[in-house]
Amino acid sequence: MAFTMKQMSIIVATLGTLSFMFGVIAENKKPASGTAIPWKGGVRCKYPSDPTVALGYLAVVFLVASTVAGYLSVFYPYKGKSIPQSALFQSTGFLVFFNIALGTAGLAAAMLLWPTITEQLHITRNVHHNPNNTCPTAKTGLIGGGAFVSLDASLFWLVALMLADNAREDYLETDEKELKGESGVLTTEYNSNVPAVKGNSAA
Repeated sequence: MAFTMKQMSIIVATLGTLSFMFGVIAENKKPASGTAIPWKGGVRCKYPSDPTVALGYLAVVFLVASTVAGYLSVFYPYKGKSIPQSALFQSTGFLVFFNIALGTAGLAAAMLLWPTITEQLHITRNVHHNPNNTCPTAKTGLIGGGAFVSLDASLFWLVALMLADNAREDYLETDEKELKGESGVLTTEYNSNVPAVKGNSAA
């Protein structure tokens, strides 16, 4: 199935939006702290049941999907016409936003994964020998911040896609002109090599 640029844009934007939504919900559902229960000279932390960890991982999954779709979209051979990657990277604007999109996606992944994994460790390793343990949760604000950065990454991919489209058009237009020029030269050379046909003189 061949994709159009509009379809790829919708896919990237949708996946980025889903990552953002799951990240924001995960941040809002995260408890402030757990309940410390005395346990064999230490404490056992009891955390309320919440979907923070699952939603955090879903946000990461959709971020990765959005990044992969964004990466593939800028190099996809639309209308069956592919161009070399070097032609795209000759565009300064595309090069800048391509790297910004990659860097932003990496930052978003780190901001989403770190608190999500930390929260999971707090829940699974909930027995502590320190009786003064306050049963903390993951740092507040990181998942929500990662959600916004994830949305930004998808927007940067859309900008990179638009710039890639401009670079594609310039390359294909230049290539088409060169082919027409070569065709014209070959035609001229062919005509110059054909001997002129002289008419027979009347007896």
